[in-house]
Amino acid sequence: MRSFSGQRVWDRLAVKLTLAIVGVAGLILALLSAMETRAHRRYMTEAAVRGADLFGDTIRSSTHEHMLDGRKDAAYRIMRTIGAQEGIERVRIFNKEGRVTFSTDAAEIGRLVDKRAEACDLCHATDRPLVRPQQTSRARIYRQGGHRVVGMVTPLYNQPSCSTAACHAHSASQRVLGVVDVSVSLQEADEDIAQEARQTLALSLLAILGLAGVAGLSIEGLVARPVRQMVEATRRVAEGDLSGAVPVSSRDELGQLANDFNRMREALVRAEQELRGRAEAQVARAEKLASLGRISASIAHEINNPLTGILTFAKLLIRDLETRPLDDALKEQGLRQLRLVERETERCTAIVRSLLEFARQRPLHLKPVSASAVVEEALSLVGHQLELKGLALDRALQVVPEVQGDAGQLRQAVVNLVLNACDATPSGGRIRLTTRADDGGALIEVSDTGAGIAPEDQSRIFDPFFSTKEKGTGLGLSVVYGIVEHHGGRIEVESEPGRGTTFRIRLPAAPSA
Repeated sequence: MRSFSGQRVWDRLAVKLTLAIVGVAGLILALLSAMETRAHRRYMTEAAVRGADLFGDTIRSSTHEHMLDGRKDAAYRIMRTIGAQEGIERVRIFNKEGRVTFSTDAAEIGRLVDKRAEACDLCHATDRPLVRPQQTSRARIYRQGGHRVVGMVTPLYNQPSCSTAACHAHSASQRVLGVVDVSVSLQEADEDIAQEARQTLALSLLAILGLAGVAGLSIEGLVARPVRQMVEATRRVAEGDLSGAVPVSSRDELGQLANDFNRMREALVRAEQELRGRAEAQVARAEKLASLGRISASIAHEINNPLTGILTFAKLLIRDLETRPLDDALKEQGLRQLRLVERETERCTAIVRSLLEFARQRPLHLKPVSASAVVEEALSLVGHQLELKGLALDRALQVVPEVQGDAGQLRQAVVNLVLNACDATPSGGRIRLTTRADDGGALIEVSDTGAGIAPEDQSRIFDPFFSTKEKGTGLGLSVVYGIVEHHGGRIEVESEPGRGTTFRIRLPAAPSA
């Protein structure tokens, strides 16, 4: 038989302790019951012995006068009357030779009895009678008819009135004339003892069952349940789960053990957090190093191309100036080459400036600002470029909750998005800017009708130096992403090739809002 946890019932601590307590208690109750039954049995036996002795004395005293007067029939009637009482098995008299002279069982009259079997040897040890033997020495207990019987012999002493009586039956030198033997049944006493023993057994069983219930409940609540909780918590810790503490319900040893276990678990949690922090720091460091490597490779690639052009045209110009006379044609060629050098140099400058802008961690000057006002300022900076390219501008600026932000950096993020949209949209296209409330905060949306972004590129557009434009640095959207992230917001992109792109900036509301 198994419990719900899969553990065998007999293997459970509560069951073992309960059985041990019940076993000890049962043994103690059995010993006490046996001692009580034995004491009761001894008391009842002694009472029967005293009763038999009292019957013997009664017979001796009540028949004394009749025996002196020679009226044996009257004496025998008294003995028969006493022998007929309830509980009296037999009354008889036998002389010093052991011959039965009277018995309530007429078949015994005239028979010789075994003196030793009938306790006569107490008075006739080595054929010399004792004087006044003790009551307990004159009693004997034997079984007859399936039950116990106590037999009590009462000596009939030769008194002066006997030796001087008219019958002169006995001489004055004879001390013991015979004995009265009274047998009293112990059947009723034994039945009472057996009944009491059964009642004691029943009460003992009830007491043991009650003790088992109380002990089981007490052990379950005080010992077994805390131990099971400790075992379960230990199993979870062994499996790597450090989330659960052991409830402390007492101040005893189990409570101290639970406290110690909880302290150990907390120490393991701290150690795990420290290890996880170190591991995360190492991963972050490795990622930074990897990112630095990728950025360095991208920087080298981006700057290497214009520098290669600069170097090539500078060498050509030097060679022409050294080998050919300076005429109008050479002068024109040299100017063309210098213009290429200037353009490529400006490209390098733009790359470095964008890189510095991307890497610079300028502190945020946060205060409640209006997202709509930020968009208006950004449009005032780039509106002329939209007109020069022939792009239509749609505005849908609603009143939105103020956000906690740096107005300058948010304006830069909007400018970058509008310039990207301007570069991606051909002349005659449209650019739309929208602001509206969004889940308690503010939403800024920049949409265009340009070429869109390929699905495979949408996950990379915020990576540094990734660009789909021929002359792009690939840092504009990375700067936007960093600004939005530092403000606790998020940026999303939705694009379909050939149908345009939409960027959405979601910013949380300022606390005052």
